[in-house]
Amino acid sequence: MHPIALSIAGSDCSGGAGIQADLKTFQQRGVHGLTAITSIVSETPLTVRHVEPVSMPLLQDQINLLLDSYPISAIKTGLLPTRATTIGVYEILKETQIPLVVDPVMVASTGAQLVDSTTLAVLTSRILPITTLVTPNMAEASAILGRPVEHENDLEPAAKDIAEKHQTSCLVKGGHLPGTGDRLDVLWHQGQAHHYSHPAADLPEGGIHGTGCTLSAAITAGLALNLSIEEAVRGGIDQVQTLIQSAHSWPSGEDTILCLGW
Repeated sequence: MHPIALSIAGSDCSGGAGIQADLKTFQQRGVHGLTAITSIVSETPLTVRHVEPVSMPLLQDQINLLLDSYPISAIKTGLLPTRATTIGVYEILKETQIPLVVDPVMVASTGAQLVDSTTLAVLTSRILPITTLVTPNMAEASAILGRPVEHENDLEPAAKDIAEKHQTSCLVKGGHLPGTGDRLDVLWHQGQAHHYSHPAADLPEGGIHGTGCTLSAAITAGLALNLSIEEAVRGGIDQVQTLIQSAHSWPSGEDTILCLGW
């Protein structure tokens, strides 16, 4: 049997992030993907126009039906757009023993704010303590900790503090570090730091759409394949780097739409 992974996340109509990116990533790793849609997002890599949360009964029914019907090996969450959504997901997942990867989606690559402070408070107080691994970027780590995470030397203390405070493992992604040198991602797992270095990508200002979703989905797929957290993180980072190098681009007015390759 193919292992099965479940993504609980938003739907991106442009196909570069969210549920759509997760399904592509699961398939690439040989994992069957299931989805529970939290919200429908009208967006492209250049703009976010509208976020419409799915009703709570429909969201919870999606999750419960899939948990009742399939032998799910790993779960990830992406965009949890409201406080109610976050509580509703927590109420179900707190009863499972399935490995859970949380991508704490807060801000789109365009800079659009996707969740408010009350939603963040529920994410940190309820979701993170039941999480196997949380994968914040620097801005998200800063929001979780309430302090700046801006430089390479900030990454390991941030990962350690998030992991120890919430009794989980934490991967802080350094893709937005300043400068043109190599980028560093830092995993804090079982009391130890693991450093993952990779070349900085030559990308337009604003970066590329869907890297965070794809990385967390690749790690989730790795856990579904019975890899250790360290192995799953290494494989996920390598996969995203490969996809960045084969990125697709299209003209859009005076701008360029850039999406991970496949």
